Amino acid sequence: MTRLSPLSRKAQQFTESVIREMTRLALRHGAVNLAQGFPDFAAPAEVKDAAVRAVQADINQYAITWGAREFRLAIAERFEKDSGLAIDPEQEITVCCGSTEAMIASLLAVVNPGEEVVVFEPFYENYGPDAIISGAVPRFVPLRPPDWTFDPEELAAAFNERSRALVLNTPNNPTGKVFSLEELETIAGIVRRSNAFVLTDEIYQHLVYEGHRHVFMAALPEMRERTITINSMSKTYSVTGWRVGYAIAPPEITAAIRKMHDFLTVGAAAPLQQAGITALRLDDSYYHKLQEDYVKRRDWMLWVLEDAGFRCFKPYGAYYIMTDISDFGFPDDVEFTRHLIENVGVAAVPGSSFYSDRSRGSQQVRFTFCKKDETLEEAGRRLMKLKNLR
Repeated sequence: MTRLSPLSRKAQQFTESVIREMTRLALRHGAVNLAQGFPDFAAPAEVKDAAVRAVQADINQYAITWGAREFRLAIAERFEKDSGLAIDPEQEITVCCGSTEAMIASLLAVVNPGEEVVVFEPFYENYGPDAIISGAVPRFVPLRPPDWTFDPEELAAAFNERSRALVLNTPNNPTGKVFSLEELETIAGIVRRSNAFVLTDEIYQHLVYEGHRHVFMAALPEMRERTITINSMSKTYSVTGWRVGYAIAPPEITAAIRKMHDFLTVGAAAPLQQAGITALRLDDSYYHKLQEDYVKRRDWMLWVLEDAGFRCFKPYGAYYIMTDISDFGFPDDVEFTRHLIENVGVAAVPGSSFYSDRSRGSQQVRFTFCKKDETLEEAGRRLMKLKNLR
């Protein structure tokens, strides 16, 4: 009998998603899930109604592989309104199965095996494995609390002749950092001296607070031709389970992304793309209300967490709060989150899962606040149990 060979080296270089694991543990122990970033409140009624109408109208077969034309037109309209950049929906947009697939399809389109991908850390947990899956070597550049700033010299030193891409997430998961125009100009200046592309994950674009604004890397001088802008319906319209995202890039790059996308997933759900047309054309009042509601949730959770004994890093974008847990006296974040789930009844994400060197996050934990008021209030009641540990 022939002995099976070991699994691929790629599969052995990373673990399963820690975030999704926390959700499973929350379900098992009946904990309030403040780990995984999915809203537990309803999506906009007009967007849901549009999805129902699309199914009832039998828009149930394959759309064009790279996205239904009317949906791509809506994406182009929204992008021009937000960024000021006019794009060609026929040659510069690829609709994917969420921003997750858009990111890996884009990396596969521009990165060769053995080349390097620069990633700021702490980072959304997919980016490291994405680099590995694409055959690249990730190089990490630290963002340092409390303001999650980076050292331009460290960033410049991360680039060499093998550098092919930089992954930038702004507003940022897990930190809530919104990169400023000055910071983006610094990054762009370093990238322009290299042979690298910038892949910008802008999925939290509309979730910015207190005067901060989202700046599009593609809109900076000489950056449009080397920027791939990735976004999704998931967070803005509270439909994380729909898995409809997109990548925007110059025609030559888009042609390569479309080939990778075609053989990864073929295409995103046709009726949900149709509903996306309605979503992307919502009135500006929707986005203003979205921000107002999230500021209230954020401020409530900051108060609760600080009262319970956490030291919080105040976020100005996205819907996560990174915290310092060192005052609780636990040896590391993994043991603390286990205690939090099993004995307190609240799930969070160990901070170490966002770092290449896990020790850097061993006294950090991330909470999400994209939940109903009742959910956050129940979490707050349970977190008060932690006061006895201080």
